[in-house]
Amino acid sequence: MSSSGRFHQPPSCRRPAALAQSLRASTTTVTCRWRQQYHHPLAAAPLRLRAVPVRATDAARQPFDHLSGAVKSEEGTHPRLKIAIVGFGNYGQFLARTMVQQGHTVLAHSRSDHSAAAATIGASFYADAHDLCECQPDVVLLSTSILSAEAVLRSLPVHRFRRSTLFADVLSVKEFPKNLLLAYLPGDFDVICTHPMFGPESARDGWAGLPFVFDEVRVGDGPARRARADAFLDVFAREGCRMVEMSCAEHDAHAAETQFLTHTVGRMLATLDLKSTPINTKGYETLLRLVDNTCSDSFDLYNGLFMYNNNATELLHRLESAMDSVKRRLFDGLHEVLRRQLFEGSPPLNRDSSFPAESSLDDGR
Repeated sequence: MSSSGRFHQPPSCRRPAALAQSLRASTTTVTCRWRQQYHHPLAAAPLRLRAVPVRATDAARQPFDHLSGAVKSEEGTHPRLKIAIVGFGNYGQFLARTMVQQGHTVLAHSRSDHSAAAATIGASFYADAHDLCECQPDVVLLSTSILSAEAVLRSLPVHRFRRSTLFADVLSVKEFPKNLLLAYLPGDFDVICTHPMFGPESARDGWAGLPFVFDEVRVGDGPARRARADAFLDVFAREGCRMVEMSCAEHDAHAAETQFLTHTVGRMLATLDLKSTPINTKGYETLLRLVDNTCSDSFDLYNGLFMYNNNATELLHRLESAMDSVKRRLFDGLHEVLRRQLFEGSPPLNRDSSFPAESSLDDGR
């Protein structure tokens, strides 16, 4: 942007005439089916651009307080959102496919060049975060690795988004991104922390019945913000997800067992280099699948589950203690058998004739 303050809008961000006419409509009604309640009409304001001079201390802050407004779909079933996915790797692309299929506009941004993948899905890719900001998305969805989340959030010029923008994340831990988003985002931004408890492998046949955890950390007053938050959550509800609302702290307590423990056991089994055999049992095949499912994810994901969940260390201690308890029970049982043989005259386990008879032990040999 030049010092004269001209506002440049990329061609893919410009709204066609038909869409602009739709945005000028007075209201768009939104029904949140999964909550089984009706929300107030969503006000749709026209897109307004204003030239803002660039200053080193306040680089091109957008003077927008209003929302762009969700656009009603042609079928009239759900509002369409403009969703920016920051972190367009395997998981970001996985989410984008469904969002595009639902009719939402998806804008992708990543440090790596995923423009070809975005084009295949039907999303627009922006290598420069400033270009992404100029599109003024309704929702910014953080889909990075846990380890890189803070660095990526720091790299975003968040001051260029509308001050009412909704930020969400899909990280596998929740307390950490919650604190991160509250610390780095302006107070006017809405924040929803989510965790789809599934991925490309486990949801290959669809999302129906799979748990989706969310915590509405901060959603501003007003029907427009409420409707936008519900429209974002409805992306997952429409696919049949089991919507589970819980606090970020409660999620992390549960996830230490349901996710971190699963990954830990899977990676422990992987070190044994287990192979399929001609006499596999169902249980053994389950273990082999567990190894495949957990080790197909990067070690950075597993490391993030440990580093950024306060409950992980305590769970590792419990797991180690449980293994020691099982070993003690086995060895104590073995010792009991040997004691009975030595002191109660029970037959020895080894019946080999070469084993020295009791009388031979008395002559000092």
